[in-house]
Amino acid sequence: MAPKVPPHSTGLGAMLRIALPLALAELGWMVMGIVDTVMVGRLPDSAVAIGATSVGGALFYSFGVFGLGLMSGLDTLVSQAYGAGDLPSARRAMWAGLVLSMLAAPGFMALVIGLVPTLRAMGIEPPVAAGASRFIGVLVWSLPLLLLYTVFRRYLQGIHYVRPIAWALITSNAINAFGNWMLIYGHFGAPRMGIEGSALSTDVSRVYLAACLLFAIWRRDPAALRFHSAGFALLKRLLLLGLPAAMAIGFEVWVFNLATALIATLGAVDLAAHTIAMNAAALTYMVPLGISSAAAVTVGRAWGAADFSAARRAGWTAIGLAAGFEVVSALVFVVFPRQIAAAYTTDARVISTSVRLLAIAAVFQLFDGLQATAAGALRGLGDTKSPMIATLVSYWIVGLPFGAWLCYRSGWGVFGIWWGLCLSLILVAAALLPVWSRRTSQVRSQIVEFQNVSN
Repeated sequence: MAPKVPPHSTGLGAMLRIALPLALAELGWMVMGIVDTVMVGRLPDSAVAIGATSVGGALFYSFGVFGLGLMSGLDTLVSQAYGAGDLPSARRAMWAGLVLSMLAAPGFMALVIGLVPTLRAMGIEPPVAAGASRFIGVLVWSLPLLLLYTVFRRYLQGIHYVRPIAWALITSNAINAFGNWMLIYGHFGAPRMGIEGSALSTDVSRVYLAACLLFAIWRRDPAALRFHSAGFALLKRLLLLGLPAAMAIGFEVWVFNLATALIATLGAVDLAAHTIAMNAAALTYMVPLGISSAAAVTVGRAWGAADFSAARRAGWTAIGLAAGFEVVSALVFVVFPRQIAAAYTTDARVISTSVRLLAIAAVFQLFDGLQATAAGALRGLGDTKSPMIATLVSYWIVGLPFGAWLCYRSGWGVFGIWWGLCLSLILVAAALLPVWSRRTSQVRSQIVEFQNVSN
């Protein structure tokens, strides 16, 4: 049975019904990475194990997230079609995403594998570089599955069927944690694989994720699984939406990954502390990221229904939710930094450095949530270029050079890099919020003007 398109609502309750499951899904995604880090952190050489998985994961996601970004145009296409009551168009958009993901996956895998030899050339310590190479060699095979999962997820959230997304991520954590326990340490007769066991467990969990969401689509909208010809025009439109979004995501992830690589040259202690603080900051960021996805599909649905005032309300509601959450998370970082760091490692040097980095993370929490949610709201309108430009300028032209100068020229080390990242997030938020306000105010003014003329 095809899903019915109910009347759309943009109140706080309606936003929470979409945002909470998506935020839980993002938290589940992040918890998986944290569990991986904690469990490899219990290996004999904790700093090297954590550093190797951090560097290896950074290289993998440098191209993996670009592929995921290409699929983000589905938020616009599916949600707007759903809002307009045009389910066949929503289904064709999903199939366009499937075609695009399968065309892109081999190229991204080749890039990840091909760049492994550059790790040592970047000055990363040999034990960390060698471990990262082994980790990537196993993890890279999950990339096609990750893209499939993303297409299925974008379709489901675009038609506002989000609970299976949260369920899949939560249950996959149990599979991943058990796989880690068995494969990292060699339980139940499995070989003791170390960090490679963590990567293999992640591969298995991603098979499960893609299968869960495929089953959810079959339950909710089985007609979507019958082949729908996408056509070149739809593929082109998805690319025109997805490529700027992918670039925006890429600019952000690449700058953080380059920051990780720069910090890796400072030594294993600084790298481990950076990894811990970044994991904690990324965990809290998952909630605004989920709210951002909710903003995209809720704004897109209202936009597709030509209810432009509702689209504006939905965007501001999402932005307010994200801001409120990030204020709370900043307070947690200020009050409990040592406890957070101690959950990852017992190394006193790593804990001390992590505490200082978490103080910087507390400063940029609010701006991180604002920029993410504003970008999601703009994606619902079909504007993916503004976030791309804002991230390019803020991260690469201002923030990273400033952070590198503080690190190497002013002697601030890892803390200089982090203050540069903090400045970047402030600038992106300061750029995107006015764009969102201006875009929706212009439409609202045009509607009022049209109504006055009509009367």
